[in-house]
Amino acid sequence: MQKYPIQRRYIAKRSNTRPGLRLITGVPAFFVAHDTGNPGASADNHYRYFNALTDRSASAHVFIDDKQILEIIPTGTASDPAEKAWHVLYNVTTDNERFGYDANDAALGIELCYGGSINFDEAYKRFVWYLAFCCKRWNKDPRLFIPSHKQLDPARKIDCDNALKSGGRTLKDLIADVTVELQTLNGGNASGNPTTGSATSPKPVLPTDPAPNEPADFVPLPTEIALALIAEYVRPAWASARAADQQPEADHFHRLAVNLRSAAGIDDAGRKLASAVQLHKSNVQELVFRWLSPAWYRAKSAGDTQAANTAHDRANRLRRAAGLPEQ
Repeated sequence: MQKYPIQRRYIAKRSNTRPGLRLITGVPAFFVAHDTGNPGASADNHYRYFNALTDRSASAHVFIDDKQILEIIPTGTASDPAEKAWHVLYNVTTDNERFGYDANDAALGIELCYGGSINFDEAYKRFVWYLAFCCKRWNKDPRLFIPSHKQLDPARKIDCDNALKSGGRTLKDLIADVTVELQTLNGGNASGNPTTGSATSPKPVLPTDPAPNEPADFVPLPTEIALALIAEYVRPAWASARAADQQPEADHFHRLAVNLRSAAGIDDAGRKLASAVQLHKSNVQELVFRWLSPAWYRAKSAGDTQAANTAHDRANRLRRAAGLPEQ
């Protein structure tokens, strides 16, 4: 996996740049693709700038140029747990609507350095690989979990489109290239299952495929499925986080269990609520990519059709509970 070395040189803790707070999701929930907006400035230049910045709140986790990948705030790729950085304004709501969290609280900010004497192709290759490395590490689909800063704050920002344009690339190209790089890391395909069969074999519809854009009606989650998901996946993850004294992660899994019960129209004691509450799309994405998709692949590899169908049905029930179309 380590195609390029990752350098880690953390800036000093300071409330306006590196507050030293853990991501509320424990591990990164998504990855925001930025560019620096400073043509010719290297990763080292940005380390020095943010290490001395005192007059405003701003930062990012990673700066990538043609020579290095430099993490200046812990990301969770090493032994240090991922911390918050200030890379997207809190008062924009696109990140909340799309992922259920503020980007500063749950996402990594990954910056592409460009322009001047920086070799775009070398910097871009490292940018692509690092994004794929993060998707591999946290089991994320690049097509769903790599928004650009422009997508989250279109009224103010043009990154990372600006840097990509300087190298003849688009955001669509970036996501496609990250997907291909992830396939290489996974030994065959973007979902982590080694390539089998003919290259011309039809592509199956799997729980990991991104949902189409057509709207669907919200359908409450069946109670038995909500309770099964909590018992089999969420509660063990919560207990593990508690045992490891990882309170932010434990709090996240507690909220996830509450959201599942609410989507089924029940409270924590099993009493009926006045009405079911639509599930966050980000909750569906997490459950499918973290647990149901791997369960589907394990069942398929073992020839257990019933278990595979159960995982697929649960994924579709979750999608309907978030107002997403089935697959």
